[in-house]
Amino acid sequence: MNDSTHHPDRRQFIRNGGLALAALGSAGPLQVLAQTQSTLTIAYNVDLPSWDPTVGPSAVNPTIQSLYKAVFSQYIDQNPDLSLKPDLLTEWGWNADKTQISLTVRKGVKWHDGTPLTPEDVVWSLRRAGDAKTGNPIQFVWSKIDNLRVQGDKVVADVKEYEPAFFKWMAFLTGYVLPRAYYEKVGAAGFERAPVGSGPYQVKEFVQGSHMRLAAFKDYFGPKPAFETVIVKFTTDPSARVAELESGRSDLTLEIPYEEAERLRGKGFSASIAPVSDIGMIFLTNVEPMTNDKVRQALAMAVDKKGLAERLPKGHLSPIDPLQAKGYAAYDPGIKAPFDPKRAAALMAEAGYSREKPLKFKVQTTRGFKPKDFEVMQAIAGMWKAIGADVDLEVYEVAKHFELRAQHKLAPAAFYNWGNSIGDPSTSTGFAMFSHSPHSAWKDPKTLDAMIGPLWGEKDEAKRIAGYKAVDKYIADNALVIPLFQYSQTVVYRKGLKFSPHGAGFVLPQTVGRAAA
Repeated sequence: MNDSTHHPDRRQFIRNGGLALAALGSAGPLQVLAQTQSTLTIAYNVDLPSWDPTVGPSAVNPTIQSLYKAVFSQYIDQNPDLSLKPDLLTEWGWNADKTQISLTVRKGVKWHDGTPLTPEDVVWSLRRAGDAKTGNPIQFVWSKIDNLRVQGDKVVADVKEYEPAFFKWMAFLTGYVLPRAYYEKVGAAGFERAPVGSGPYQVKEFVQGSHMRLAAFKDYFGPKPAFETVIVKFTTDPSARVAELESGRSDLTLEIPYEEAERLRGKGFSASIAPVSDIGMIFLTNVEPMTNDKVRQALAMAVDKKGLAERLPKGHLSPIDPLQAKGYAAYDPGIKAPFDPKRAAALMAEAGYSREKPLKFKVQTTRGFKPKDFEVMQAIAGMWKAIGADVDLEVYEVAKHFELRAQHKLAPAAFYNWGNSIGDPSTSTGFAMFSHSPHSAWKDPKTLDAMIGPLWGEKDEAKRIAGYKAVDKYIADNALVIPLFQYSQTVVYRKGLKFSPHGAGFVLPQTVGRAAA
């Protein structure tokens, strides 16, 4: 590998002197680059904690996937309607009795260092993902295959345990192929300093907490991107993202408040406000006071989801009661969690609490990660206060949420945006509620695990979906989590650009084009 291509000498200096250069970048060169014809500048709503898309908490952050997908290719990709399409694999499937899988690897693909991508890279990536020692948070999915071997341009593996959503996972979180030879040469730390992928862009500069600079990869196997250079500014404050756009320092931004998107549209910007597969929810952790059934049920009954959706986000949210959005495979409109503030107050009284003698506990939420996330939680805190719950709202970054959730240390209630681009119930209800999942907050080994456990390997698809619907009903009846809304995503961009929304909420630099004159 030629280090000057992927990791310029000044890049280490940038890492060491990041604060000074970050300040310079936001006031100087990056401003100018936003105005050039060959450069696209994006004000992004989250930072990028790690460049390895297959390990650690950041690997399961749906919002970061757009950045990963600009640099790395996945086994399988998704169309905007969430259907699967080839990426590094051109064909995939089970044998007749589902005891083996077969994967056909695309020919002629190159890594960013110029070396060829081979079926051996696919085998190594899958073995590494299935090894518990590597830290892949979805290891328990990837470990369900074994005895991987190369047969020409195909990879064949034996199925140790049937996973109904295995190929869907290949288009989802941690489903990326990494370069074996390069990674083994430089190690994990070297890969963080100079990541190499096979995607449409390669990394030229990265300042954590500030920005990254990408350059189009001339040997990319897919369509050529419209922009030679992409600047991504990590801008977690939504008002700052709006300012980036209005000042001309950035060309495109996302996840700003709906009213701001409409205002900017009125000023001549283009705006996309489209439904995505994300759902807003409140995790409940099985600690006091949530171990009290009456308290949980009261809190759930007190939330006026319809009223919130109509008032705060200008009608761009769709209230939901199960942990499935419309379009998910196990969505059941018959599952209801009623809004009943009188009954909620009565349940709180039965539990020993009232407005005069309130229950006090902490609630965690992001602020600006999703449009009106903090304002929604403020309003819910007011609804809970009316029934006798006085909560302390704590604001944290989404990265902190992942850290605390992995340690089972979330507050008794915590807002989160759950992304499920593949729409499978195992990747919503399953991973959010199964005790052994690192992504669950409510741990119920006795009842809930007994319901979910058999569904992981259920080969009868109709029976599997019906089983998840039964789980969702049990969860709603017992208020083990509080689903809130299915989101619409805001993406606002300057004139002269062309953007099409993606059902998974991806904002992919490689799909942003120039509008016809």
